[in-house]
Amino acid sequence: MNEAVELTRELIRIDSVGGGEAAVAEPLARRLSDAGFAVRLHEHAAGRTGLVARWGTGEPVTLTGHLDTVPLGGRAWRHEPHGAEIDGDRLYGRGSSDMKAGVAALVVAAERHVRRAGPKVALEVVFTVGEETGCEGASGMVAADLVGRSRALLVAEPTANRALLGHKGALWLKLTTHGTTAHGSMPHLGDNAIYKLARAISAVETFDIGQPEHPWLGPSTANVGTAQGGINVNSVPDLATATVDLRTVAGQDHARLRERLQAALGAEAAVDVLVDLPAIWTEPDDPFVQALVEAGAGAPGDHPAASYFTDASILTGACGGVPTVICGPGEPEQAHVTDEYCLTSRIEEATEIYTTALSHLTP
Repeated sequence: MNEAVELTRELIRIDSVGGGEAAVAEPLARRLSDAGFAVRLHEHAAGRTGLVARWGTGEPVTLTGHLDTVPLGGRAWRHEPHGAEIDGDRLYGRGSSDMKAGVAALVVAAERHVRRAGPKVALEVVFTVGEETGCEGASGMVAADLVGRSRALLVAEPTANRALLGHKGALWLKLTTHGTTAHGSMPHLGDNAIYKLARAISAVETFDIGQPEHPWLGPSTANVGTAQGGINVNSVPDLATATVDLRTVAGQDHARLRERLQAALGAEAAVDVLVDLPAIWTEPDDPFVQALVEAGAGAPGDHPAASYFTDASILTGACGGVPTVICGPGEPEQAHVTDEYCLTSRIEEATEIYTTALSHLTP
């Protein structure tokens, strides 16, 4: 069996749903250390450990993936979620596509790279925790000064081995309104927080984001995702909250956007940041993009951006604002679904793409 496929199976068998990434990081750290990498572990929280591994001298290419997976969901699985069962070309299991297959392909490609004869570009491997909940692990690594400048960043998120050139940013906000409670039969004695929240939600609906549509990423968008308020029907509520999901494009200033939204809401609603991840974009003619395409990655095509955000929102800037490509063996539509699978042929293909592209880069 292909080495990267077998490693993917090993990782799927480790339950890292919403935590427990240390159990995934440890065998990867051993493999990379045995290959000659200098490995540093980063404990984000108890049992939640990521790693940074470096090999070679000079400015490296950074390879990254996340070790956590999302919960299984309420629907029963036909294939045991941590069984790593292979049926034909499909390898089933939670994290198979998102994104343990990508992590395995990166590790095997890195091992092959350092064994290859001749001059070789330096490598930095960054495996994070908590990506699914807002890139928490990557943020912690950057705060701890564990991620350095590099020449390019490769993110092995699921793209079916297509080279994608970026994704929108995410600015998630919490709106809070306060009032004064009173009996529901005497509302004039209270101050209804839900009415204030309703006005704030209406303001979000009509808010002008004020950003031209990006030629590839499309328009910036706003959506109210949740609204909560009150504790019982016969009381005037004194607290109400809502969450807002703003998706932004390259070059958009999140701090300014938040200020403009606060001005539109007025003093009735307080605004707090839940997630703040900038958009990522690399031009199609960048040499790093071309190296991956020439190595066998699918060309970006008419839809060259990912629909999801990635750790690149944190790592691209930490690496020096470098060219960034998202390219991994997982199937994008399999991320987070019941009976998630990845094609074993794509895992083998991704390993070859990464190995070949790295071999073509000048040290």
